[in-house]
Amino acid sequence: MELAYIPSPSSGVLYLGPVPLRGYAFSILAGLFLALWIVDRRWVARGGQKGTAWDIAFWAVPFGLVGGRLYHVITDYQLYFGEGRNWVDAFKIWEGGLGIWGAIALGAVGAWIGCRRRGIALPPYADALAPGLALAQAIGRWGNWFNQELYGRETDLPWALHITSTEGGRVPGYYHPTFLYEFLWCVGVALLVIWADRRFKLGHGRAFALYVAAYCAGRFWIEYLRVDEAREILGLRLNNWTAMIVFVLAVVYFVMSAKLRPGRETVVEPGAAATGGATGGATDGSAGGDDAPDAAGSGSGSGATEPEAAGKDGKADSPEAKEEAGPKKPDAGPKADASPKEKDGAADKDAAGPGDAKAEDAEAETARADSEDTGPGAADSADARSKDEAGSAKKS
Repeated sequence: MELAYIPSPSSGVLYLGPVPLRGYAFSILAGLFLALWIVDRRWVARGGQKGTAWDIAFWAVPFGLVGGRLYHVITDYQLYFGEGRNWVDAFKIWEGGLGIWGAIALGAVGAWIGCRRRGIALPPYADALAPGLALAQAIGRWGNWFNQELYGRETDLPWALHITSTEGGRVPGYYHPTFLYEFLWCVGVALLVIWADRRFKLGHGRAFALYVAAYCAGRFWIEYLRVDEAREILGLRLNNWTAMIVFVLAVVYFVMSAKLRPGRETVVEPGAAATGGATGGATDGSAGGDDAPDAAGSGSGSGATEPEAAGKDGKADSPEAKEEAGPKKPDAGPKADASPKEKDGAADKDAAGPGDAKAEDAEAETARADSEDTGPGAADSADARSKDEAGSAKKS
């Protein structure tokens, strides 16, 4: 008894009048637009210009589509060039058949060309693209559901995929929905890259390397479940070998990049950095404009106002000193310019009266009389003392 399963669409094409709307093409386009929307936002957040991601996609997307188709046709050439096959079918991309390995490889060449034309490096753009690319793959896998292709082995699990088509040698039945497994895995890879990029500030292509390594780990076991016709080497499908090799290369790049170029790029797009710097300068200028009076005051205080405020000692007077000095200037007369010593001398002269002068003369006469009595030495000392006293009197 059938309890549960995932049904397959009766047709992968919906006609809008004469225009066919193919589920496979719709899934691919929806994934691309989502990836470009995400990479544009992430690129601007890293310091790039808005719209740069779309300009680079103009080169990357066509290269990626051609690369994906080439990889599929080359690795599964028996589907198009074998006995009873029509090689023209190799160009019918809407019928399915895009190899992610070729799409990433040749898409990277197109992205490199676009980056060169914009004057930016490829690794930071790849870091911005990584989670969007994983989500684009997740949505694109629903195209396999529309075409009833690339399913896994038979199973009786409740989430088994019910295949009803007999076209191309298909056998109706219940199989592992490998498209759903890869959809969920790619969503998890996108979330892992976003978390790791925020947590560890991944740069120089390491976020993209993490996406590649994580995707390859999941693709290996999902590929192992598939039963569609594919080339095998030593008992493993070609895509399993590709996943292992690319996984090792991604891990080696991640480790070597972390050692040689740690951290994240500070400038990802020179033109955007210059524009941002000008904008930042204008912002700083406007912010500085609010503080302009204070800044101008401090600047003029150290320059033009210094001579006016400086006194004779070359030091600027404080506002309080100027206020105190202001009222005293009108009262100061001609004697205000006199030095302190001259003021003290004038005060002593005013204080000295006639009586003091007579007393000094009497002391001088007494000293002379004593010198006559005591001898030449005493007279000399007396004369010296009298001269000193007379000199001090004059000085005073």
